[in-house]
Amino acid sequence: MELTREQQDILNGSRGEVMAKVMKSLVMYGETFGADRMVPVSSRFGHTVISFGIGVMKPVYDLYDQLIKAGALSAQPFSADPLPLDKNVPSSFLQDLVFKHFMYSQQGRYEKQLEKLGLMSPDAYTCACYLDEVGNKPAKGEILSWAESSAVVYANSVLGARCNRNSGMLELMGSIVGYAPHFGLLTDDGRRADWIVEVRTSRKPEAQLLGSAIGMKVMEQVPYIKGLDRWLGTELTDDVCAYLKDFGAATASNGAVGLYHIENLTPEAVESGESLIREGAPVYVVDDAELERVKANYPVVWKDLNAKPKLCFIGCPHLTLSQLEGWTERITSSLAANGLKKVTVPTVMTCAPATLKKFKETADFARLEKAGVVLSYICPLMYMNNPLSGKMPVITCSNKLRTYTTARYYTEDELLAKITGGEK
Repeated sequence: MELTREQQDILNGSRGEVMAKVMKSLVMYGETFGADRMVPVSSRFGHTVISFGIGVMKPVYDLYDQLIKAGALSAQPFSADPLPLDKNVPSSFLQDLVFKHFMYSQQGRYEKQLEKLGLMSPDAYTCACYLDEVGNKPAKGEILSWAESSAVVYANSVLGARCNRNSGMLELMGSIVGYAPHFGLLTDDGRRADWIVEVRTSRKPEAQLLGSAIGMKVMEQVPYIKGLDRWLGTELTDDVCAYLKDFGAATASNGAVGLYHIENLTPEAVESGESLIREGAPVYVVDDAELERVKANYPVVWKDLNAKPKLCFIGCPHLTLSQLEGWTERITSSLAANGLKKVTVPTVMTCAPATLKKFKETADFARLEKAGVVLSYICPLMYMNNPLSGKMPVITCSNKLRTYTTARYYTEDELLAKITGGEK
């Protein structure tokens, strides 16, 4: 890898031993993936994927103590993934004991470390850091040092920024030293499409289901999607961006997609069109039958397949303001149609703390609370990833949550019927 004089000096210790180790880590990371050089991180803000103080990660906290002691702080403020704990989310006494005293025993220590390292604000804990309420929305062409699969794929695809699927800690190191290794999705060639996906459905496809199908087919490669603009239009409205948020999260978790192009819609596809597609790219056709096939093959790992759901999660990744408003209307209308006042399954909807604050100012917040829905800022994954929660029959419309936990997937309409008494 070719380094500039300044970069080589940092590697040689001009800014201290700890900063030299940070640079060495990034250089080794880049060389592993064939990077030709290091490039400046040009975004205003970073994003770190590690937000949870889990006890077994003590080496991480010890490393961060070294960084703080050496003054190797982030050169840019950063946001972080959602917090794992919220007393408002339904849990048993035993779950609370496990969460607070065993799983997340280092949470207080870790949050203080993040503040010292450069956390944007106490409200900056969210996987959807690019939302207007949070304030971490990079511009087209900016180089990022982020981790978090759903945030990276959104930034690359919907915003046209440039970021690889970095791992935890390495993304923060990039923000600290101000450089990222130049390979993969940071390069022009790495952003070209390896697949053509033709959407031929008879109706607007479920975002989570379509993303799942594409992710499992193309894996880590880049798809160029045709036909979806028929259902989404050609403008990146709030509703379209919310759809793409969920769609991208499914491609990234059910596969390993870091970038997708949608014809006539996403910025690079609008700008360059089919010239983005590599010669000889294979074609994957997604129609109604293909989506049904994909959904029918999802494993259900509940011990009792007919168990009554004990909890429902909506919002993985975090919901947008428009999604909160939409779900409020759908839930309250469905309850009224079924002669009910409260949801029949304990339901938690998650969103960024800053989004939640704004939503609380609306009449919809009171309507949802009256319907028995809990609004929270937590990460559903962090709630689910333990043996106690894993044994619970939990339902969700998130393909990301389905992939990483024992939660059972239903489409939005199916889920709505289950929590509002409309299921026949």
